[in-house]
Amino acid sequence: MLGKALSSAVPHGQVQPSTMWSMTQHLYILTGASRGMGLAMARQLLQPGHTLLCISRHANPELAEAAQTADVPLAQWTHDLADGEGVSDRLRDWLLHQNPAEFASATLINNAGVIPPIMPLRLSRPVDLTQALRVGLEAPMALCAAFLGATQAWSIPRKVLNISSGLGRNAMASQAAYCAAKAGMDHFTRCLALDEALQANGARVCSLAPGVIDTDMQVQLRGASGETFPDQSRFLQLKDQGQLSSPEQAADKVLRFLARPDFGQAPVADVRG
Repeated sequence: MLGKALSSAVPHGQVQPSTMWSMTQHLYILTGASRGMGLAMARQLLQPGHTLLCISRHANPELAEAAQTADVPLAQWTHDLADGEGVSDRLRDWLLHQNPAEFASATLINNAGVIPPIMPLRLSRPVDLTQALRVGLEAPMALCAAFLGATQAWSIPRKVLNISSGLGRNAMASQAAYCAAKAGMDHFTRCLALDEALQANGARVCSLAPGVIDTDMQVQLRGASGETFPDQSRFLQLKDQGQLSSPEQAADKVLRFLARPDFGQAPVADVRG
């Protein structure tokens, strides 16, 4: 049973399985769901007929309470996404123990990402660069491999949504690691789309830029030193002029894009068109 499978997959206290669920749930696997747009997406995915598996460094008690209130199956795995091998092995093993007949569809959303200290590359510490690339590029690649490999024989529709950024397509000073991670995400998604197009029931995949969102990441950008971050004033203006989407607004746009019938037609896209 799905509730039992969820309960056995994670430590006690992190699971809120539904007491009533249909035999055909839509499975969503979401990283970086403990705050920001990821948390907003998780909240909006807590709907009847959905099963949600969240993977973040920290569980969110508020999300667990909301899932219990909505009677929606939820699991929250606490895992550092810098450990791409460990988290992808865990996901692969969990998926291989699921009964695909219980699901109507399966979707992986790679949302987690980090910005290392904002400074020119010559001043950056290798440990910070490694962390940014592991969370922002290595883990999404490994999770895609685990998800698609474990579900290859599933006959249901499958999707992969990678949350990218305009900075993956436009260079910015003092943002080398973040820009590189997102550019890499865009390009490996293009490769992934070619791979899946050759499969009988290949997944539909897309690397999507969600627009400019008022999250902790924006606070980090606005608070950076103008001496080491020449574009700081631009981000201050975006905030002052009210040009930032709220996490809830951005999540709604992203999930609407995910639900579009032409999702995956373009492997790299932007919610702004």
